Amino acid sequence: MDLLVGATAALFAAAGLPYLGYALLYATARPSGSPAEKRPWEPAVSVVVPTYNEATIVERKLDDVLALEYPTEKLELVLADASDDGTPEIVRSYLEDRESPRLTTLRDDERRGVAPALNEAFRAASGEVIFRTDADSTLAPDALRQAVANLADERIGAVTGRQSEVLGDSAVEADYRDMLSRLQALESHLDSTFIFHGPCFAFRREDFVPIDPDSLADDTEVALRIRRSGKRVVMDPAMRFAESGASGFRTRRKRKDRRAMGLLRLLVRNRDMLGRYGRYGRVVLPFNWWFMVVSPWLAVLAALSATLAAVSAVGAAGLAVPAGVVAFAWLGQRDGLGPLQPLYAVLDSQASLLVAAVRLLAGGGDGIWEIDRESREAFE
Repeated sequence: MDLLVGATAALFAAAGLPYLGYALLYATARPSGSPAEKRPWEPAVSVVVPTYNEATIVERKLDDVLALEYPTEKLELVLADASDDGTPEIVRSYLEDRESPRLTTLRDDERRGVAPALNEAFRAASGEVIFRTDADSTLAPDALRQAVANLADERIGAVTGRQSEVLGDSAVEADYRDMLSRLQALESHLDSTFIFHGPCFAFRREDFVPIDPDSLADDTEVALRIRRSGKRVVMDPAMRFAESGASGFRTRRKRKDRRAMGLLRLLVRNRDMLGRYGRYGRVVLPFNWWFMVVSPWLAVLAALSATLAAVSAVGAAGLAVPAGVVAFAWLGQRDGLGPLQPLYAVLDSQASLLVAAVRLLAGGGDGIWEIDRESREAFE
């Protein structure tokens, strides 16, 4: 009994101490804004949008791009398309009476996945800066200006934005994004952040290094490869975007588990960076290894140990421990935990990472995405 209690306490401490350490570091550093030395800059920019059957929403994305506070004559729109619903034809029709932006369309007759399509699109882009965004997201009008102002600092190789709004009123997603933004701010001021956002990130074309064709986290992999080459990759909270989100446990698994697989794969494939590349390899990557690779398994072991300790102490009544966890999750996915709701966002992310690890160990993880219909409906 005492051994089980001790083991449970040790497992919870091991799982939680890195979070406490990062929280204390955040409270001490109090990061604010971008670490870049931002200044006005107006290079030619290629806006890259990967599309697959976006006919119902692509005109809204074009409105979004044209609403950017940036000269359209300096913009090129690069469409990396594998649609069979007429998406590229809609785009051509929308832009045919406009002198700018210039349109470049790369067609895939067969779906190969996002990563190969983006590799080709980034290579085909003509702009000095590449700005990557998604069809089912919206950008703040000044997002591109904020991006190039960061890249005017030659120490900065890539910059991503902050999700300032969750479309669909998901408290789970809003809490997760808020915690992630704080984490990214701290990492950016320490050195560089690990996670980048596909709906809103930019980099200099000359710094691009092709990503793996089977990548499931193309945005983060682009940034990681640029950091490997020597430049910093940061998050600027002034560079804002909005994307849909959902709270339901099963709905979130469709999007989050696959994303988690991509992040785990990146950490494992780039484990040689641990301890190198300044504080990125000494602090940022070790924390992400702990949070994503180690902590989910520790949490499961801690829950099992707590259950065994409770059953040993009070018999069948000890099953109240796992029942409590289930009840917590049930309320959390319904945004019903009040001030405890952010804790569910952590639990949800750990669940995704655990499922992702199991799937990767089982040999899963191809690079072809399926549209998340429920999130798409929230966006529409």
